[in-house]
Amino acid sequence: MLVQFREINPFDVWIWLRFSNVPSQREKQFVEEAFDSWFYLGKLGAFNAENLQVQDTGLELSYMDYYQQGYQQSLKALMHNMGRFEYEGEWARCWFDLGTSDAIALDVLINALTQLSQEYVTIEELIIGGENSDWSIEDSDSRPESIYDNYDN
Repeated sequence: MLVQFREINPFDVWIWLRFSNVPSQREKQFVEEAFDSWFYLGKLGAFNAENLQVQDTGLELSYMDYYQQGYQQSLKALMHNMGRFEYEGEWARCWFDLGTSDAIALDVLINALTQLSQEYVTIEELIIGGENSDWSIEDSDSRPESIYDNYDN
C-alpha cells in the first residue's frame, strides 16, 4: 500500500483510498469499521502523545508505576468530526476534522490499514490530505459547509 501525504489542515482533511478493484459491500464494511473505530478512539482522546507512559517505559512493563494524573495534566487531544464514506469506482474518501489529536493518530491509522489491506481488502493507495483532481470535493455533501456547522454555539 502506497502512502502519500498532501497538504494537510487537521481541521479539514480528506483521506482517500484507492483499491485494486471496486470494493464489495463486505469490503466497504471492513474499511468503514476500521475508520469508525479509529475515529471513536480519537474522539475519546486516545491519540494523546503527551501521555504515552506505557510506550515511554520500554520493554519491561511488569509492575510499572502508572501516573494516574498523566491524562489530566496533558493537553486534550480530541478528534472532532467525521463525514460519511463516499465511493466512486475504485476510490473511496472520507472527510475528517482531526481536531487537536496528535500525529500518532495517523500512524495508528496507517498501521491498521496496512494490515487490513494484507488480509481483507487490497488497498493500493492511501492519500492523506489534499484533493483528487478526478473527484471534486465540491460535489460532496459529506463535509459540513463550515467546520463549525456541527458545533453548538
